Amino acid sequence: MKVSAAIVIAACMLTGSAALRPDVVSTMAGDGLETVPYPTVSSVAPQSLKTGVIEGRVRVDGPVPANPIIRMGADPMCSRMYSGKRAVQEIVIRSADGGLANAYVDLQGKFPAARAPAGSVTLDQRECLYAPRVLGAQVGQTLRVTNSDPVLHNVHSLSAAGNAFNVSQPQAGMVYTITLGHPDAIMRIKCDVHSWMTAYVGVDPHPYFAVTGANGAFTIAGVPPGRYSIRAWHERYGQLTQAVTVKAGQTTTIGLGYTGHERPAAARIQDLTLPEDVTAVAFIMPLR
Repeated sequence: MKVSAAIVIAACMLTGSAALRPDVVSTMAGDGLETVPYPTVSSVAPQSLKTGVIEGRVRVDGPVPANPIIRMGADPMCSRMYSGKRAVQEIVIRSADGGLANAYVDLQGKFPAARAPAGSVTLDQRECLYAPRVLGAQVGQTLRVTNSDPVLHNVHSLSAAGNAFNVSQPQAGMVYTITLGHPDAIMRIKCDVHSWMTAYVGVDPHPYFAVTGANGAFTIAGVPPGRYSIRAWHERYGQLTQAVTVKAGQTTTIGLGYTGHERPAAARIQDLTLPEDVTAVAFIMPLR
């Protein structure tokens, strides 16, 4: 069966999307645990006789840190949403057999020009968190940022590639759209009101990318035959690259593995949230 190319990207807390996989992921820790379908993002059409498919998994085999609890007391409205529950930063989500969720996977190489999809990708603000945490888009595609909370949010992209924006959304139901005009390896998005809110968007000049699902799996289909570099990026463990050869009419299986001891090579911006009674902070560099 031949299916036209499409990018299917869905917010993991939204329902009714055909992009959602049957596997699930927990949305918070402790009491009040909920599970929702977790999307694996497949960026292009299924295999044809002229193109190939890459199927793979991203794993982390070493020890993984506990995800930190989010203290939402700074905003009473956010705090009330989690009454009797604990919200956590879902930085590292690993399945029982080592699959790593929320890794952004893309191909690097030369590709024929591909028109951006007409459909938009959506980043939602729901229960004072971004959903999904990681998503991908093609250059020329529209990013749609929605606010499902009756709370003031300020959406701020930290892009050095020309996709910067900084907008306020004080009411539920507000929508902001932007056409992503430039490649952006990984664009971080934060909320200037709630320092714990973080999302990442990969912006590629081609449609050959995916985001790993709850079991670490991904599929990139419709790939022109050739030899490429495949990259996996994760906010905690950084970047992995590996060579991959794609043949027409065939499926290539690949595995990308972190040891669990990696640290991202590039420095990142980290917000510092202080208690109300703290007025000064001293940074002390240890002696070597």
